[in-house]
Amino acid sequence: MLTELRIRNLAIIDAVTLPLAPGFNVLTGETGAGKSIIVGALGLLIGERASSDLVRTGAEKATVEGVFDLHDRADLIAMLDERGIECEDGTLVLKREVAASGGRARAWVNGSPVTAGVLADVGRALVNVHGQHEAQALLEPEAQRRILDAFGDAEREVGAVAEAWREAESARDAVAALNARRDEATKRADWLAHVAKEIGDAQLREGEQERLDDEARRLTHAEELQQLVGELTATLEQADGSAMQALGHLQKPLAALQRIDPSTARLQELFDNAWYALEELAREAQAYADGVEHDPARLDEVERRRDLIFRLMKKYGGSFEAVVRTGREARAELDLLDTASLDLRGLEQRVTDAESSLARAAAALSKKREAAARALAKAVEARLPDLGMPDGRFLVDLRAREAPSATGAEDVEFRVALNVGHEARALARVASGGELARVMLALKTILARLDRVPTLIFDEVDAGIGGRTGLMVGDAMRDVADHHQVFAITHLPQIAARAHHHITVQKGAKGGVTTSDVGVVEEAARVDEIARMLGGDAESVTSREHARELLSVAARGRSRAAAPRAQRPKRRV
Repeated sequence: MLTELRIRNLAIIDAVTLPLAPGFNVLTGETGAGKSIIVGALGLLIGERASSDLVRTGAEKATVEGVFDLHDRADLIAMLDERGIECEDGTLVLKREVAASGGRARAWVNGSPVTAGVLADVGRALVNVHGQHEAQALLEPEAQRRILDAFGDAEREVGAVAEAWREAESARDAVAALNARRDEATKRADWLAHVAKEIGDAQLREGEQERLDDEARRLTHAEELQQLVGELTATLEQADGSAMQALGHLQKPLAALQRIDPSTARLQELFDNAWYALEELAREAQAYADGVEHDPARLDEVERRRDLIFRLMKKYGGSFEAVVRTGREARAELDLLDTASLDLRGLEQRVTDAESSLARAAAALSKKREAAARALAKAVEARLPDLGMPDGRFLVDLRAREAPSATGAEDVEFRVALNVGHEARALARVASGGELARVMLALKTILARLDRVPTLIFDEVDAGIGGRTGLMVGDAMRDVADHHQVFAITHLPQIAARAHHHITVQKGAKGGVTTSDVGVVEEAARVDEIARMLGGDAESVTSREHARELLSVAARGRSRAAAPRAQRPKRRV
């Protein structure tokens, strides 16, 4: 529930605080006093687009804050927790700030900065704004379908249809993909066979290219390598004055040193290590020399193999790995021609099973919708006289589709006939703005128990109505307030008198600048405001008596203002 709305430097508003209460709240005031600004402030609070034009002249920024009490809404607290937003003591504060320079907007939830998207998600879960513009959503088939499914408690069936449709689509896509792959493989069968054979015959082995390169390099330089190794072994141990011979001459002085000074034992260790290292080097060099062979025939064989691999690389992807991968893929595509028929039979059976599941799920949903359509039509039609449409008829038309889709086997259309002697037509073709708003209100009244958004804002729902109809609309909104906090901006005294909590907005001057201010009116002050709304003269005795009568009737309950409606034969929906 929204307990407080704080607005600073927004349009002509300097600083106001609106205290709201449970039940039915109304905001009234002269035309131009700032009622629409307050609705705009609420829009900012739930993530609507911000503009620097909204900032009060001379101010650096405009701010809007909303304080919400969520003590009895564990579901909303859980939703906030999933987004990492703490809600201590069941209190939530949304804040939006718009800068005068550049129109940059920032948002906070309980003091933590958030994006406009997060603010909108949270705001939509807390507040729902309804006006003539929002009522236009009723004209959309998808909105009508959602309303019917919500009324019929068909969320489980809707989910089952959507899941079955996704499975059927996935199965159909799999069949189409396999057919496409098979058709492509069929077109390329000869080429694929050639590729698979050419690469398969080559019998490529992992790492072979590097090994061939190394071997070719050794065979090409065999004579040079033998000469270099010969020089190395000769220098180590074969020639006069070789390294091993020279090193051996060190043994005698080292032994003498150690006899005189035992601390030189470390020098002997180093000598031994050097001797063993040279011995190992000599052995390794000789072993390498024994393995180097000048073999022109082997070199020709290696070069032919390297040329084959090079041609394959040039033809099939530029690298050894690409050639191996191309061969593997070619064989897999050829295998597909052999296995596709069996795989297709399995996939087609999957499609059949999925479509059967979809048909069953859609039939269950259709059954629920048919019952809900009859009940919703009856319930809305019963409300229309109370909203100034005594001859109104409301029907829910279910039109079967050729095949079920993700949303079921039928399209949903709301149809109305609001005047005697007229056939029911699509809501979009019949209702005026005011009538559409009242049809929306009738639906809201019926769906109030199902709607989980705690605060409903009604703006201009009284457009184009007055007199007895105003009383009826006020009663309907008071009914909705049994299950929600309702906040209505109205110019009709009949609606204002039905509210539990009455706020007024007045325009005046502060420091030579026009500004708006708000205040709660009760008792005598409320009589004055209702009298002003009735006749423009709050001092008029007649207006004041009428105001007291409106408030007295509201205090006693429903106005009973609905006109009787002629009986009509029952109709099938």
